[in-house]
Amino acid sequence: MLAIYKKELRSYFTSAVGYVFIAAFLAVNGFIFSLNTIQVGSTGQRYDISQYYIMLLFVFSILIPLLTMKIFSDEKKLKTEQLLLTAPVGLVSIVTAKFLSAYTMFAGTYLVSCLNYYVLFRYGKPTAGVIYGHIIGILLIGAAFVAIGVFVSSLTENQISAAVLTITILLGTLVINFLNDYIDITFIRVVLSWISIYSRFFTFTYGIFDINACIYYVSIVIIFLFLTVRIYEKRRWE
Repeated sequence: MLAIYKKELRSYFTSAVGYVFIAAFLAVNGFIFSLNTIQVGSTGQRYDISQYYIMLLFVFSILIPLLTMKIFSDEKKLKTEQLLLTAPVGLVSIVTAKFLSAYTMFAGTYLVSCLNYYVLFRYGKPTAGVIYGHIIGILLIGAAFVAIGVFVSSLTENQISAAVLTITILLGTLVINFLNDYIDITFIRVVLSWISIYSRFFTFTYGIFDINACIYYVSIVIIFLFLTVRIYEKRRWE
């Protein structure tokens, strides 16, 4: 498992994918952070960091598929899928290693971007608990997004198709919550709120560690990785 993890992590830096993701994320993140905090503060208004994170989630839904689109689809395209199916390593270990490699790229890049918060603490008085709550929430949502991307990648050998489908799903999980404002039927609102990945993020924005939300995000990771394993178990027997 460790060997596969290292191989997958190394592959991000032997191709342009890793560098494009890091450069694009840090550039866009820096721009959004400046737009929602530094520039707002310079006008004398009180900045609202929640707007920064809302925009950041939509950025994730577009950039994270760059990390996951090739994880399994590339194996099919290069005809190396059979090596996975006949490898002495269990499918659970293979899927987990690939997931962790993509998540390491995401989490590592995001944590580097958190250096931006130095500006807030240096020139403002943000609530530390709120900042930490946002960070934990983002890391959990990122794990769920990566797991979904890994699953979608196992469905097709076309990387572009995998990326587009993943983006559509991730954007859908975010938009669902905003649609609730236009729905009058309580039952539908409750169901959509439960499905929405974004709705579970609210508690963290107040600096409160929500164990139920943590279980929800971890469950999404487990479910989609399990589905990925099942797909390859089926192919192994075929």
